[in-house]
Amino acid sequence: MFSTIIGHLGPWSWHILGLLLLGLEIIAPGTFFLWFGVSALIVGTLAIFVEMSWQVETVIFLVIAFVCLFAGRRYILRNLRGGEREGEPGLNQRGSRYVGREFVLGEPIRQASGRLQIDDTVWRVTGPDLPQGTRVRVVEVDGTVLRVVAAEG
Repeated sequence: MFSTIIGHLGPWSWHILGLLLLGLEIIAPGTFFLWFGVSALIVGTLAIFVEMSWQVETVIFLVIAFVCLFAGRRYILRNLRGGEREGEPGLNQRGSRYVGREFVLGEPIRQASGRLQIDDTVWRVTGPDLPQGTRVRVVEVDGTVLRVVAAEG
């Protein structure tokens, strides 16, 4: 029954397989099924124009799939992952971008604990007891707490 359907659809069975593999890539992302889906679409398009046996189509599918797989992986490793490193450092580490920057205390630090408003966020801070209005420099981030010291000059 299955071979009858494939035989009846002819080259379009490769297109269906390609779309199924691309759909599987959406469900389980990782750029693995993508290359097999692209390969199936290429073989399906080629089979529309060139008469081939299913064995030849399968060999062409496997060759194109592995070439796409290795070339795609190499491209992703070289270009896309390198771009992530060149982006803003600490992008997903909220407070890390404040390390080294100076701010003015809106509230005093008492008993080594206080609060500091930066933009629209209020941060908990730790450091030496300092009065309101003191210029402080962020030296470290520990989760959601900024460690500060009095800024020089």
